[in-house]
Amino acid sequence: MNYMLLVSNVLRENHKLPAASSMASKTCIVILALLCPFPLGNSVDFFDFPAVFNFGDSNSDTGNLIAAGIEGLYSPNGQSYFQQPSGRYCDGRLVIDFLMDAMDLPFLNAYLDSIGTPNFRRGCNYATAASTILPATATSLSPFSFGVQVSQFLRFKARVLELLAKGKKLNKYLPSEDYFAEGLYMFDIGQNDLAGAFYSKSLDQILALIPTILVEFENGFKTLYDQGGRNFWIHNTGPLGCITQNVAKFGTDPSKLDEVGCVSGHNQAAKLFNMQLHALCMKLRGQYTDASITYVDIFSIKSNLIANYSRYGFEQPLMACCGYGGAPLNYDSRISCGQTKVLNGTTVTAKACDDSTEYVNWDGIHYTEAANQFVSSQILTGRYSDPPFADKMPFAMKLKF
Repeated sequence: MNYMLLVSNVLRENHKLPAASSMASKTCIVILALLCPFPLGNSVDFFDFPAVFNFGDSNSDTGNLIAAGIEGLYSPNGQSYFQQPSGRYCDGRLVIDFLMDAMDLPFLNAYLDSIGTPNFRRGCNYATAASTILPATATSLSPFSFGVQVSQFLRFKARVLELLAKGKKLNKYLPSEDYFAEGLYMFDIGQNDLAGAFYSKSLDQILALIPTILVEFENGFKTLYDQGGRNFWIHNTGPLGCITQNVAKFGTDPSKLDEVGCVSGHNQAAKLFNMQLHALCMKLRGQYTDASITYVDIFSIKSNLIANYSRYGFEQPLMACCGYGGAPLNYDSRISCGQTKVLNGTTVTAKACDDSTEYVNWDGIHYTEAANQFVSSQILTGRYSDPPFADKMPFAMKLKF
């Protein structure tokens, strides 16, 4: 993937810049000069938070499911940035890592990762891969549903305040009390509620389930508000029908695919979920007028990437980089990235592609670091937020390739 092409096209699309000449270097600092649209309500000042508290699934899990001992991650996960598996389902950094960089904050430590004296001074990550908004069931891979993550936060906050009251010895490892009111509460969850439901429910049944899912989300939100949270950053869900795993399972009938090869029913569910989530955000703004609630349209960003992948320097929009089976999807549900197994009497390994920067999808379910960087750069334009950013622009965003 040509990173200069990606950056050039992102800037031209957002700011109507002329085409950039070819550059050899893949490391740069991009200055995004952004003109701010008029805000529609209280807008998050994205670059001025002392701490971040994050809730979600594998899109933003920085190590919780692995720390819980529920599942293992193998090389080549993490190879592009950490040089080893980092607890992230990716070859490198996630969207949340890039956003933390943009806020000049360190990467978030996972709540469950207790080894190596983790530092929670600037926040904590409760997001856990495979988690849902609705309470987990006996067959759920992750027991850490949204309600459990909120309960973990309550325990974390209570314990932090207890330790701070005993003296200053642990101050450099723990958020100060005012950080809980001044910090940013981030959410990226709901994808697994929808995607998992397709294995046992019809599309109509799934669409009917969405209001119940969002009631659970609203309850968690209200708990965090009652605990003093006032700054909320809510990602909608991406185009589920474009995830390699879903194309492989539910896209065998070409009539069920859209013009770019994604499963139409899955994307229809995602769109309705997002519409109702957006409406909920507007309702919550009316109820909690002293809170800043920002809704971010991840669906549009990712859909644009998949539909126009070559414009941004990618070569494979749907095929997994790390998998088994070869073209067109390189995905086999029986074997995960990095695993070696006996399939049909033959020992096989799910290996990584030669250049992950050419791929949108990493392992059949999650995005590559290159795709996550693209998504982050689009988020940081403010164009996909409601309300739009009303920050102190322009700002410098360091893209660490």
